Amino acid sequence: MRLISLGLALCALAAGANPEYHARREALAKAAPRGVVVLFGRTESKDDLTRFYQEPDFYYLTGWKQQGAVLLIDPRREILFLPQHDPDREKWSGPQAAADDPDIREVSGFDAVLPIERFENELHASLERSRTVFTVGDEAKAQLRALAPLREIADAAPELARLRMKKSPRELELLQRAADATVAAHRAAWKQAAPGLYEYQVAAHMMSVYQGMGCERSAYPPIVGSGPNSVYLHYESNDRRMDRGELLLMDVGAECAGYAADVTRTIPVGGRFSPRQREIYEIVLGAQKAVIAAVKPGMTLGRTTPRSLYQVAYEYINSHGKDLHGEPLGRYFTHGISHHIGLEVHDAANATAPLEEGMVISVEPGIYIPEEKIGIRIEDMVLVTKDGAKVLTAALPREAAEIEKALAK
Repeated sequence: MRLISLGLALCALAAGANPEYHARREALAKAAPRGVVVLFGRTESKDDLTRFYQEPDFYYLTGWKQQGAVLLIDPRREILFLPQHDPDREKWSGPQAAADDPDIREVSGFDAVLPIERFENELHASLERSRTVFTVGDEAKAQLRALAPLREIADAAPELARLRMKKSPRELELLQRAADATVAAHRAAWKQAAPGLYEYQVAAHMMSVYQGMGCERSAYPPIVGSGPNSVYLHYESNDRRMDRGELLLMDVGAECAGYAADVTRTIPVGGRFSPRQREIYEIVLGAQKAVIAAVKPGMTLGRTTPRSLYQVAYEYINSHGKDLHGEPLGRYFTHGISHHIGLEVHDAANATAPLEEGMVISVEPGIYIPEEKIGIRIEDMVLVTKDGAKVLTAALPREAAEIEKALAK
């Protein structure tokens, strides 16, 4: 109940009137002091089966969740452009805010809100004092080249990524909420998972838990792979019936108030790891512990970058244990060790940039041995602190004995 109440309170932070959005726009404008920034919000959902979700960079700067909006920032002003009311469309999809609504400034957090029809004129007015337009995405760049053929069209994505990598206290609250709901979903799955159950039943149960706790959707398609399916990194079919003695890998995370979680656990179907499963599990867990102990400002995530966390994991895995042919296990660690987490599960980031205090990353070593039908990944969300790390998902057990004890209950 406390988590649901917290969720309702934190949802208010996602409103467009939150001053944090204005501060982000100011920071971006300072990074482009003589340019104009234009971002286009999404105009529709990706398909007929999913609801509309805003483009992440646009949402980061505005908090605006409705379709068809455009943002313009120049050194003198910020304008949000909105479509006008469409009574026929609103009969089907519900009311939408528009520039002529009497409370639009309070709702949006913008002093200037104009109809979308005025965007082109206002863009040209801004470009009388600027020669460069900053935007994100190939489609937006093409559109702006057509509207401003004599101006330079530049990429705003690197600067937005730099801003998004460091999380504010409010963002950390939202990420912790998503993490807590995801931990609850994993615990619920442990109680349900049993021989004879289908993978999709476990996935559905996990989704129902975090959606019941106030999270809008999954942060990514749930990965629930049993037995031979545990070795596929982005397995999404979730259609196999699991059997006793197999491993069940669950990479499932919630999205709450726009912020994502990313958590993986691997458990034994039937309650106990076999000796070989436990051996490989302990190696993966040892690698994860080594990486988390190494997390601090200045470390990096790339495979070949200086002070690489990937190398910490790889060297641990490659120096512990062997495959059935007596070879080291490093070649079975087939993906990166980490990525940034925020508005997207693989959040906007510069993968070569050193870590800084306030960044949230995954730590996810794994070993995947198809010939043994063993796939094990252990993934947690980690906040980079001033001199180390804090595991945001520490409430979910990782030790093999703790997992077996939880399953026995």
